Amino acid sequence: MFKNGLVSISFRKFSPEKIVQMCAKAGLDGIEWGGDVHVPHGDLQTAATVRKITAGAGLHVAAYGSYYRAGVSEQAGLAFEDVLASAVELKTPTIRLWAGGQGSSEAGEAGRIGVIDDLRRIDAMARKANISVSLEFHGGTLTDTNASTVRLMDELSGTNICFYWQPPVNQPFEYCRDGLSAVLPRLTNIHAFHWMNTERRPLAEGIPNWKKYLETAAADGRDHYVMLEFVLEDSETQFYADAAILKELTEPYD
Repeated sequence: MFKNGLVSISFRKFSPEKIVQMCAKAGLDGIEWGGDVHVPHGDLQTAATVRKITAGAGLHVAAYGSYYRAGVSEQAGLAFEDVLASAVELKTPTIRLWAGGQGSSEAGEAGRIGVIDDLRRIDAMARKANISVSLEFHGGTLTDTNASTVRLMDELSGTNICFYWQPPVNQPFEYCRDGLSAVLPRLTNIHAFHWMNTERRPLAEGIPNWKKYLETAAADGRDHYVMLEFVLEDSETQFYADAAILKELTEPYD
């Protein structure tokens, strides 16, 4: 039901080969490859190489973290065609992106419509390649609050667009879990980390909350990747400790 993984941009300074080695050593299942460093948009040779070394280590490509911003990136010079081409070469099941470049209170109705129109456009493109599009639950976008995210789900009815989830920073546990419950019908993957206020902490300190989060996510009976992000001090040693905790948390759902 849950597969374990790592978001590659957690270690931007490391090569894809190093990241694959680390994930294999930690016994994880897959990797979300980032489009800003490890698998650049439109660089199909790199995408093919990364796909091969991932599979060669017995790992899966969990997702492509594109950092494409709907309604923004196309005008800024990043064509979704390039993002999609890399995703196809990676053979990823989903492309992670952001719902615009402004928070829900700043975007206004016109800005919101622009994001939605672009999402419908790229959804149609991705469907033809049998790849889903997943919106990250993230500040500074239209998924910055639970209410805006629920509204966006309604506005995107009829599409194949899905949602990631991660606990919003500096929000009470109940608010965080309510957001997870809200996106559960369209949930793809989860980013796992533990913060205290704005400070990264070991995942072990978040075990009580994460047990409840995963219990909530498991209710839909579908498969999801739960992937580590924001490792304390970008430490390789801490990564291995966090990976062990993540495996412990997801083991009851194997």
